[in-house]
Parts: sequence; structure tokens; C-alpha cells
Amino acid sequence: GIIPWHWDELGSCCATPVGTVLELWCAMEIQVPEEPVVALFGHDATLLCSFSPEANFSLAELSLIWQLTDTKRLVHGFSGGQDRLQDQGRGYANRTSLFYDQLALGNVSLLLRRVQIDDEGSFTCFVRVRDYDSAAVTLQVAAPYSKPSVHLEPSKDLKPGDVAMVTCHASRGYPEASVLWQDSRGTNLTDNVTTSQVANEEGLFEVRSVLTVLVEPGVTYSCLVLNAVLRQHGHASVTITGQPLAFPAVALWVTVALAVCVVALLGVLAFVCHQKIRESCREDEERTGKSRETRMDGGGGTCWGTLGE
Repeated sequence: GIIPWHWDELGSCCATPVGTVLELWCAMEIQVPEEPVVALFGHDATLLCSFSPEANFSLAELSLIWQLTDTKRLVHGFSGGQDRLQDQGRGYANRTSLFYDQLALGNVSLLLRRVQIDDEGSFTCFVRVRDYDSAAVTLQVAAPYSKPSVHLEPSKDLKPGDVAMVTCHASRGYPEASVLWQDSRGTNLTDNVTTSQVANEEGLFEVRSVLTVLVEPGVTYSCLVLNAVLRQHGHASVTITGQPLAFPAVALWVTVALAVCVVALLGVLAFVCHQKIRESCREDEERTGKSRETRMDGGGGTCWGTLGE
């Protein structure tokens, strides 16, 4: 006699008796990507799913369900040749569709429009014709970060050895970023920072990283913001300049003023000494009562010679 076969979830073929003939066909097998599908926030994404239909396949035989793997919430349904969206999950209305002109070819992929952060996760593609199969597709959402900006606080009147903070900021990215710091000597400073990442109402992150340093004129501090999913990185840097920061303008003017005062004082002292010497020479001349010729011949011209008369 004929032994009736039936399909089970672990088997690959099934058979049913048709009269005295055993009709056998292999179980359906659907194909989905092994790697996660990466979708940009706000853009459309395609979750690939396909199978190889038999030669006499009719769309009337196709039942298709896309659902969330964990909650089983319906994302998109199709059967009897048309969409079945009565029980579609909240948040997916007017955002899903199939590639209807390719269904007969076995392409049952799902188009998901305007991807949001909440869409991230696992979706199950469930297909039934005579047989059925299902497989899960992982959706990874990503958003590039804005170009980082850095600023120094305080930004002026800095002296070597002062404590300063260098802040790096980037926004509207997903998932959380990695932030790396280094100086112009190639030293990794990442362990000396405080980094915060806060999600806005859309789920996109704003990252702020603060590096605390001791001021060294001429040193450049660089911040690198990395989005690992998109392999995207943004870079920004700031340099602590030398003379203006190490030698403030107020101190410069004080030094110049002191130098001018010292030079003026020395000039006054020189003038006073010169006058004293001239007066001393005149008094010596009056006391001795010698003539000019006698003073010159007798080698007593010390004062006049000194004064150049």
C-alpha cells in the first residue's frame, strides 16, 4: 500500500497519495541575507527575501507575512493576490509595500520607507504556497554624525601650566559614537576625557567629549568621532598658540614701561654725575689759581681733559 508522507519542520520533502500515485515535492526554502541590512535614518530600506517558485505557481496560492521576530507584530501581509493590512502594526501604515511585479518570480522582499530608529531589529519573512518556510532578516539603522567642532575654554590669557578644557561636539548620529583624542605628539589622551551621549526625540545622538589639559604652547589637540556601522569618521583639532597665550599683553606692557623707567633713571643719574664732575673741576681751578697754560704743561689737566675742553 501507499504510505502517506507529510511535511514536518525538520524535513525537506513531503508526499501525499493521489489515487494510487504518490506525489512528491521538496519543501520550500527561502533565501535571506546572512548579514544585517544597514539602512540610513530617514531613507528607504529593502529587506530581501525570496524563494524559487514551481513552474505552475499562481499568486493566488501565495501567503506572505512580514512580522517582527520578537513581538510577532504584523508589518505587512499578503494573500489571495492582495495586501492584507487590517492587523498591521502601529507605525507601519503607509510605510510598507512589496515588489508586486516580481512576486510571481519569487521575490517577496519588503520595502520599508522612511526608516526610523525604532525600526531597528529582526524581521521574519514567512512564506506559504503548498509548503511554508520562514527566515529572519536583521535591520541595522545608522545615521552619520555632523562634522565635529572643538573649542578651548578659556580661550585667552592662558599661561603655561594653566588648566584648560578642550570640548569636542558632534550631533544627529546613530548608533553611539566612539570618541578618540590625541595630541600633536601622537599621545593617546582618550583615558583623560569625559564623554556624554544623549539621544533626542528621534533617537539620534548628540555627543560631547571634554578633555582636560595643562597648557603647553604649540601643542595641537585632535578629536576623532567614529561611527563604526557606517565606518565614518569626523576630525577636528585646536592648537594652543605660543607667545600670545604664554605671555599676556598686560604683562608685556608692564615690562616695557618698567624698561623705559629704568633707562630714564639711568639717563638722569648720568647727567647729575656729569654736572657734579664739572662743578668739582671748577672749584679745584679756582683754589689753585693756576693759569691754563701751566695746568696743561704741568700735567694737571685732569678735569679739562676729562671734560674735553
